[in-house]
Amino acid sequence: MDSNMNSLIFPSFLQEGDKVILISPSSKIDKTFLRGAKQRLQSWGLKPVLASHAGSSCGRYAGSIAQRLADLQKAMDDEEAKVIFCSRGGYGAVHLVDKLDFTRFSEHPKWLVGFSDITALHNTFQKNGFASLHAPMARHLTVEADDDFCTHALKDILLGHLTAESAEAVEATSEGFRYRCPSHKLNHRGEATGILRGGNLSVFYGLRGTVWDIPPEGSILFIEDVGERPHAVERMMYNLKLGGVLERLSGLVIGQFTEYEENCSLGKPLYGAIADLVKEYDYPVCFDFPVGHVTRNLPLINGAEVRLRTDRKEVTLDFILA
Repeated sequence: MDSNMNSLIFPSFLQEGDKVILISPSSKIDKTFLRGAKQRLQSWGLKPVLASHAGSSCGRYAGSIAQRLADLQKAMDDEEAKVIFCSRGGYGAVHLVDKLDFTRFSEHPKWLVGFSDITALHNTFQKNGFASLHAPMARHLTVEADDDFCTHALKDILLGHLTAESAEAVEATSEGFRYRCPSHKLNHRGEATGILRGGNLSVFYGLRGTVWDIPPEGSILFIEDVGERPHAVERMMYNLKLGGVLERLSGLVIGQFTEYEENCSLGKPLYGAIADLVKEYDYPVCFDFPVGHVTRNLPLINGAEVRLRTDRKEVTLDFILA
């Protein structure tokens, strides 16, 4: 399918008793978190199943490339499963992107859930015409309290509980649902509609210039990262600028950049450096959006049509599903 299509295929929302397959396509994971995620998904009335190598170990990875590929392909081909739930990120998903066969998946689409290194798979699924869910993974579902907002938001989206009567977390609208967050002093005010794409900046950057890169035209790009030094982030942003990506976007959402030393090595804080880099564009830019390696990591539908509105007091991100 054409990756520039604005109408990506949305997998069906889930019903009680639906099958969820937990896989580990990147780094290895503490099995405690696999058990915790399984229990949480069971509490939603779903039937989670661990892939053969979900808890395996091969160096830093959750199994060899062949093992991780086999688990993902088997999950994609499973006619009964409705969700492929990635246990964690780390590193390793890039090993798989050029080896996946979407033939059977296209007959029985299912949600891919995860973030961080899973950005590589999100790009791959969008390239093949399918929306996916950038959302919390196994550790979050294990350690966060029962009333955690993002856990309930993920449940709402997966189960299609997007009406005012049934939503526990998301704000239901006539078109779909909405997130709100406070405005930031560096925001560019405005409003734009486009296709939401993005994820981890380093992983996204690693696929630049490949067939798994995302089309900037008509896109509202969101980015986040963890443990990257400010000058490395700025270098990647300059790549997007000099490569003509930033100028072709419809909007930009700057998420959380965490676990780095804010030493002003760029002569200013990281957000300030990014703000200077994008100040020439007239589309809305939102800073400090709650997405990334943080507890408040809002589930985002990669490939959905959204409306980004930034004004003086708040930012709204509307998902247009109707």
